[in-house]
Amino acid sequence: MVYNYLTKTIIMLILSIETSCDETALALLECSGTAKAPKIKVLENLVSSQINIHRPFGGVVPNLAKREHEKNLPLLYTQIKNSKHCLPSIASAKEGQTPDLIAITVGPGLPPALWVGIGFAKKLGEELNVPVVGANHMEGHIAAILLPTSDTLKVKNGKKSYRSSLTTVHFPAIALLVSGGHTELVLIKNWLDYTIIGETVDDAAGEAFDKVARMLDLGYPGGPLISKHALTGNRYAFSLPRPMLNSKNYNFSFS
Repeated sequence: MVYNYLTKTIIMLILSIETSCDETALALLECSGTAKAPKIKVLENLVSSQINIHRPFGGVVPNLAKREHEKNLPLLYTQIKNSKHCLPSIASAKEGQTPDLIAITVGPGLPPALWVGIGFAKKLGEELNVPVVGANHMEGHIAAILLPTSDTLKVKNGKKSYRSSLTTVHFPAIALLVSGGHTELVLIKNWLDYTIIGETVDDAAGEAFDKVARMLDLGYPGGPLISKHALTGNRYAFSLPRPMLNSKNYNFSFS
């Protein structure tokens, strides 16, 4: 942890670990700013995908995901340890720069996969004498708006225009969270103060894509494949139902 006397802010080094589903991910973050206007710089971002392993089954197999996390976590940590940021090894906290905090996804997700990450983070925290903090990965989806991004919006006169990241979020705010296992509308009164005001009553949007793709024998993962075929499809071929238009709440239904 470093105190910047010019800006009067604390700079923290956070090692983040994610194993909630079928991707093993480690990130090294440099965090500063204030609670109302946090600043996040991504120093390292490593992801090991398991798509090819789960593809024959048309979805994620929990025990296979667990096995791959057990194999990939030490490998990814070694990559970060050997990077220019030089984190210490698990066996010795004397070498390299020790993170100030380890953040680990504790839910929601697949329990066998989650516990692999939690066990790894706790062991690493003990070895490095660093506190370990649990994180809700849906809150991570919300906080991702603070990350710098290079998403291209348009090209004008040969120049690319990029969407800038938010440095300040004005509350109250509404977040729409759409992922493989969750679809939610969340009222954010402040950081750490959330109320789910709407959610799917059956499948999440991502689950619906995978199930339909499996029924049509398109392959896995379903979202990109269905989107690709939809580009050349006839949108008027079928009259599909639009569920819950008259419901008196903010819930969704996809099945």
